[in-house]
Amino acid sequence: MPENKIDNPIINDNRNYDYTQFPTEERHEYEVIAGFIPSGAKVIDLGCGNGSLLQKLIKEKNISGVGVETSKSGIDVCNKKGLTVIDARIDQPLNFNDNSFDYSICNVTIQMVMYPEVLLKEMKRISGHQSISFPNFGFYKNRIDLLLNGRMPRPMLFNYNWYLTGHIHQLSMKDFFELVDNVGGLKVKHLFLESSTNPVKNYLMKKYPNAFQVLPIFLLERI
Repeated sequence: MPENKIDNPIINDNRNYDYTQFPTEERHEYEVIAGFIPSGAKVIDLGCGNGSLLQKLIKEKNISGVGVETSKSGIDVCNKKGLTVIDARIDQPLNFNDNSFDYSICNVTIQMVMYPEVLLKEMKRISGHQSISFPNFGFYKNRIDLLLNGRMPRPMLFNYNWYLTGHIHQLSMKDFFELVDNVGGLKVKHLFLESSTNPVKNYLMKKYPNAFQVLPIFLLERI
C-alpha cells in the first residue's frame, strides 16, 4: 500500500481563525456596509470575527450592536474591545425574538456555515434588513483556473488548498439569488466595491457581475 503522504504541506490553515494575529482590520467592504446602516440602528453581526466592523458601526453610526461568533480568539478580542459578543453558531435557530434588530449582517461568512439556508431564514426572522457579502466563486479567474488546471479553483480560496480552507459551501452570485428565491419574502439590492481608478473594470462588474465581481454585497429587505 502506498504511503499516505502530502507533498509540500502548507503551514497555514484557515479553518480555525486565530484573531489574536490581527485583532483590528479595516476592510474595503466595511465602508459600503456602514453606508446603508442608519445612525442609532439596532444591529447584529453574525460571524463577527474580531469585531472590527461592529466596532466601526458603534463608533461611526452610534448603533446598538451585538455580535455572534464561535472562535474563542475572536470572542476574546471582542471582549477586550468592550463589545457584546455571544458564543453561538449562526446557522442554527438563534436565541433572539422576531424583529429584535433593524439590521443583521453576515460579512464573508455565509460560505463557511453548514446550513446557509437556515442562516438566511434566521436573519430574515430577527431583522427587517439583512446585509450579506461573500467571495463570488463565479469570478472569471476561478473559471479560468478550473478550465486550465482541472482542480478546485484557488483564486476565491485565496490560494489555500481545498482541504485547508473553512469555505465549505462555495457559491456564485447566481447561487445566492437562487437561495434568496427559495427562502422567499426578500427584496434584494445589489452593491459592489467600485474601482476609483479603472472605469473599464467598473463597466465589466456592472455588465457581467457574476463573472467580474470579487466581493458582491447585498442589502436585503423583508417584504
